[in-house]
This record gives sequence, C-alpha cells and structure tokens, in this order.
Amino acid sequence: MTTAPLNFIRGRRTRSDRPEGQPAQPRQPKPEWLKVRAPGSANYHRLKGLMRGLGLHTVCEEANCPNIGECWHHGTATFMILGGTCTRACGYCNVTHGTPLAPDADEPVKVASAIHALQLDYVVVTSVDRDDLPDFGAAQFARTISETRARTPRCRLEVLIPDFQGDESALRAVLDARPDVLNHNIETVPRLYRLARPGGRYPRALEVLRRSRAIAPDIPTKSGLMVGLGEQWDEIVATLQDLRDAGVAIVTIGQYLRPSAANLPMERYYTPAEFAELKRIGLEMGFGHVESGPLVRSSYHAHEQTQAYEEQK
Repeated sequence: MTTAPLNFIRGRRTRSDRPEGQPAQPRQPKPEWLKVRAPGSANYHRLKGLMRGLGLHTVCEEANCPNIGECWHHGTATFMILGGTCTRACGYCNVTHGTPLAPDADEPVKVASAIHALQLDYVVVTSVDRDDLPDFGAAQFARTISETRARTPRCRLEVLIPDFQGDESALRAVLDARPDVLNHNIETVPRLYRLARPGGRYPRALEVLRRSRAIAPDIPTKSGLMVGLGEQWDEIVATLQDLRDAGVAIVTIGQYLRPSAANLPMERYYTPAEFAELKRIGLEMGFGHVESGPLVRSSYHAHEQTQAYEEQK
C-alpha cells in the first residue's frame, strides 16, 4: 500500500475540499467586486523596506490581506507584535502556527520608532496568540502603547487583542495603558467555532468585550465578523445582536477569502447588496458604526471607522 505524502503550508496540513476519490470541483471565479490591483507603488515599497529593516511583522502580510496595496500606498499598516508564530491554529488564518520564539524586548521601541518615522496619525497594533506566556502578551501591548505615546503623542492607537484565555488581569493591563479603541474579533458564528477557532470560545470572546466595557467604559469596543464559511443568514444576525448586547460600538463585516489550501474552504461569495443589508441591520440594532463590504477587514479604514463612530455619538 502506498501512502500519499502529507503537504504542509505555514505549519498546517493541507485540507481537502472533497471526499477521497471524488474529482476536484472547479474553483469559483472571483467576482469583479473582489478584484484589486497588485501592490507596487513607491510608498508601498518604502513601507515594506522600513518593516524589513526594523525586523517588524505586519498582519497585512501575514494574513495575505487583499487591501495591502491600498493601505501601504497611503502609509498605513497594522503592526503585529510578539513575533510571527501563533500558538493556535485557526482554520481560516494564514499566520504560521507552532512554538514561538521568546518575545523581543526591544519590539515596543521598534514599533514606536516606525510609527514616529512614518508620522502616522492612527495605528492598529495586533498580535499572534501567545498562550505560552504567563500574561499572554498583555505587557507587550501595554509597552507598545506607552512607547508610542512617548514618541508620537498625537497618534491614536487601536489594539486588536487576542482573548488572553479570558484572563482579566491581562485585559486590565492593556486597558490601563489607555488605547483609543479596544478591538477583539468574534470572527464567526457560534456553530462554526469548533471548526474555525478550535482554540477559542464564543462565550469567552463576548466576555472579553463585555468586560472591557465594564473596566473602561470610555474606551469604545470594536469587533469583526467574516462571512462565507457556511454560516446561515439568521446566525449572522444573531451574532451581531450578541455583539451589540455586549456593548460593542463598532463592527466590521467582510468576505472570507481562503488564504491557502491549508485553510478552510470558502463556501460562497456574498454580494455587495447583502453586505449593504447587513450594515442596515447593524445600524438598526444600535451600533455606532458598521463597516460592511466584500473587502472589509477589521483594520481596513480603521481611522475612518473610529471617526465615523465619534461623529455619531
């Protein structure tokens, strides 16, 4: 008997979209509204060179974000701290998973220096999951905020945090550093959590958002949801209501796009009209701002999202 070799992509075994022996189905053609220009502007290359020179990671690159060309052309990026290796293996995510290296003690200064060099007005800082660390990486977030404030006081900071395994002291450490926005993505509906986020828990994600509002009610909370993994419409609406009940002020809704053959297959494309309807529903629920569209990602136009929310207050 022969055994087919196992293929791994970025720490994951490749997934099969079909039962054994069944021929491959043709890939769904990407609709026009999802086609973007390949990155290549001078500003894109300048920003990429700066990141490489400082040894920094960005979620823009690690997650294969379709908006990288637009965002980097305009000099904005989402910094990913605590290294490029995640301790979890979410089915939708393209970030490498495995055993991470020890955190770089100089990383907060490097990120703050890059923000200062780029003269950015609004920055998103996120991270891989670091379940191997006693504080799950919370102190690195806090130091990155304080180092940035010291160099670029006018820069507004949004943090996109992991769930810290529900640890309240870790969450408090980040909030005590006073970010302008606290973001934690719910990502998908409860039924798909075991498939998409085996290391996460839906109730725990909601509790992070709810607890953040209780600890620091003046810091708005934000969350994001991706569609296209096989969820039903009523499940999306119910998840939006859960987020609103948890006090979330800003929500983003975007299309899931399969990063590689090692990730979960995409079930279907949602149309711009469907995204517009989800925005209408979200605003009707009482969210301060809803960013909903095929190419929307949690950090896409983050500055505009926060500004729009503040104008609605």
